[in-house]
Amino acid sequence: MAKDATDLGAKDPGTAPSTDKAALTHISSDLSGSEDGYATEKNPFADPATAERWRQVYEKSQYECRHVYDPTLVWTEEEERRLVRKLDWRVCLWACVMFFALQVDRGNLAQAVSDNMLDDLGLTTNDYNDGNSIFRLSFLLAELPSQLVSKKIGPDRWIPMQIVLWSIVAVAQCALTGRTSFLCTRSLLGLLEGGFIPDIVLWLSYFYTSRELPIRLSYFWTSLSVTGIITSLLAFALLHLRGINGWGGWRWLFLVEGLITLIVGVASFFLMPASAVQTKTWFRPNGWFTDREVSIAVNRVLRDDPSKGDMHNRQAITPRRLWEALKDYDLWPLYLIGLIEFIPSTPPTQYITLTLRNLGFSPFTTNLLTIPYNVFHIINLILLTRLSEKLNERAFVALLQPIWTLPCLIALRWWPGVIVDKWGTYALVTVLTSYPYAHAILVGWTSRNSNNVGVRSVSAALYNMSVQAGSITAAYVYQDYDKPLYKNGNQNLVIVNVIVIFAFLFAKFYYQWRNRRRDVIWNAMTEEERAEYVRNTTLTGSRRLDFRFAH
Repeated sequence: MAKDATDLGAKDPGTAPSTDKAALTHISSDLSGSEDGYATEKNPFADPATAERWRQVYEKSQYECRHVYDPTLVWTEEEERRLVRKLDWRVCLWACVMFFALQVDRGNLAQAVSDNMLDDLGLTTNDYNDGNSIFRLSFLLAELPSQLVSKKIGPDRWIPMQIVLWSIVAVAQCALTGRTSFLCTRSLLGLLEGGFIPDIVLWLSYFYTSRELPIRLSYFWTSLSVTGIITSLLAFALLHLRGINGWGGWRWLFLVEGLITLIVGVASFFLMPASAVQTKTWFRPNGWFTDREVSIAVNRVLRDDPSKGDMHNRQAITPRRLWEALKDYDLWPLYLIGLIEFIPSTPPTQYITLTLRNLGFSPFTTNLLTIPYNVFHIINLILLTRLSEKLNERAFVALLQPIWTLPCLIALRWWPGVIVDKWGTYALVTVLTSYPYAHAILVGWTSRNSNNVGVRSVSAALYNMSVQAGSITAAYVYQDYDKPLYKNGNQNLVIVNVIVIFAFLFAKFYYQWRNRRRDVIWNAMTEEERAEYVRNTTLTGSRRLDFRFAH
């Protein structure tokens, strides 16, 4: 059945229904009679006055895709499916490869310490904690500056530069000599890697709608677990090189994996177009898309979120825009969740190789035993995100993460078989670290509730900064005096886990309350007043009265 492009979005839970009733008079003749119907279920530009107002916004901002903006364009569902598949292969897949490069160089420390790296360098587990904390603090401090640089010069330029620079530092770790060099390289890696995640999320948002982004981010974070599997297998092989050239196996690990990510960084200069209209270049003269596909790619994203064109992709965020984003208190509940949500799961995950070594497993067996939890992590991540997409529900679905980890942490604290029962402890830790990862849902949720390119850029960085701040705290939950059972640490994790559950419930009810308040005001307005508001309001982003928060 045909879907008319004049349906103005009453089905969209994040936007108040529009009262504009103007029908489109132009429909592409080549689409007439398609059995697939028209893929556009809503068109905020159906009213000519609204369409013209947004055209002026795009011209003023010098939005790079403004020349293909077409309020009257229609397309079939099959055309959109083919385009999204092409985007997944061209854009999402390479985003996953780049995230693989990030995770290799920030996550291989866990494999390195399984090869007696700490003993070789004369370090303690407290030094290990300090290294992780310095890395995360540096990562946190670089988040917002990196995002501002990315918005100024474009993520397609900045991200490849980041990868190349941190890969050089990653390779240099093969020459570590002691505590000072260890902490210095940790700090440099954090400074260079910080901001990568919000930078890549910003880039992905140029190509995907708000409903599509979370599931693509789940593929993105699936790379984390895939990386864990691949690097575990690599570690199994590379750690066997201990003794060659007088090096420990961990030195070969840093050298080889750093060179792999360096190749990814160099390739990224050629595989990251700035936008859908900028895929043609001297080394790719035909581009990725046909002219029609370019039009569909741009207009479907704008109809999902017209604000994505109010800045161009080489436009810096002004101090005023930065301040407006920082004081947007409606996003603070999500920053609070980011601050505490991953604390309960971080120490057990960070210490898993040390825990397995304490259980008596060899360095090689230890790295192989980390593979199962990464496999289950992938499955649970994708299932959780797809469930959120299917139900169009964020808070209650993401709540499954702390509900999963709570009983595991309780057992880790009070089960008398911990450490005593070797395989029982391994099974418990594996179940705990296989938790359904809600990060993709939360990043997409933050992006959706930002409703503005400038705010979205900053909010992505602020959310990730909150996560890193929580990770810094988590790095000190397990203390040297408390090992090997870490009873005090695990008891604190149980308490935090309960707080996380209440934080999700608070966010859910807060956004429902905010929407109800706006509904009261909006419903009291006449149709003429609503239309006048839509055309003339100076408010932007989530401050608009006709915007509804996702929850």
